[in-house]
Amino acid sequence: MRVSLFVPCYVDLISPGVAVSVVRVLRRLGVEVAYPQGQTCCGQPAFNSGFFDEARGVARHFLDVFEREPSDYVVCPSGSCTTMVSHYYPFIFEGLPEERERAEALGGRVREFSDFLMNVLEIEDLGAHYEGRAVFHCGCHQRRELGVMEEPRRLLENVAGLELLDWENEELCCGFGGTFSVKMPDVSAAMADEKIRALDKSGADTLISCDSSCLMHLEGRLRRTGRTTRVYHLAQILDPDLGKVG
Repeated sequence: MRVSLFVPCYVDLISPGVAVSVVRVLRRLGVEVAYPQGQTCCGQPAFNSGFFDEARGVARHFLDVFEREPSDYVVCPSGSCTTMVSHYYPFIFEGLPEERERAEALGGRVREFSDFLMNVLEIEDLGAHYEGRAVFHCGCHQRRELGVMEEPRRLLENVAGLELLDWENEELCCGFGGTFSVKMPDVSAAMADEKIRALDKSGADTLISCDSSCLMHLEGRLRRTGRTTRVYHLAQILDPDLGKVG
């Protein structure tokens, strides 16, 4: 199987190791991974801010880049960006039938990382090992738009040495919300602090998510409040070559 890797902005600019781990995991499973050159943002910040014309321009470039790369699927380590391409691209091309058809065709091949592992490759146990007590945060888009909630948990339950804990109000937003955190920073920080209080109460020493944007926001608050909680993307936990020390 051949996949195209779709790397979100937050991964590219802040957590590039996440993309490296995705490639390692997929290659160990026998998947051929290609990185389409020229890919940029998917357009979600512009779309969420109401700049639909600008979002369409970015989306057209995205379609051009990924249509040129022959692959069975497009895999993305972000529920948020996967949602933008698979759910909202057809919406922004409403009234433009040719482009909407292109968007629907590509969107049908775009899969979030844990969804791809579980529901396409049908693999639950990757032989990974991590020593720690962890909670999992499911990002809002992954939960409410994609409905991919159990897949990452089942993958984590098969990680040797990892104790996956429950925590209060797991379904609550972390407070990032892209431009929301910039426009309403006090509310955003308060929402993150609510999640962190629940994390403290759980007794976990590790926080895991499938979205680097959520992790960036929560890790920022963790460090600013003096906590040493380890923070990882799911792909990093499943990457046996990362050399993490529990």
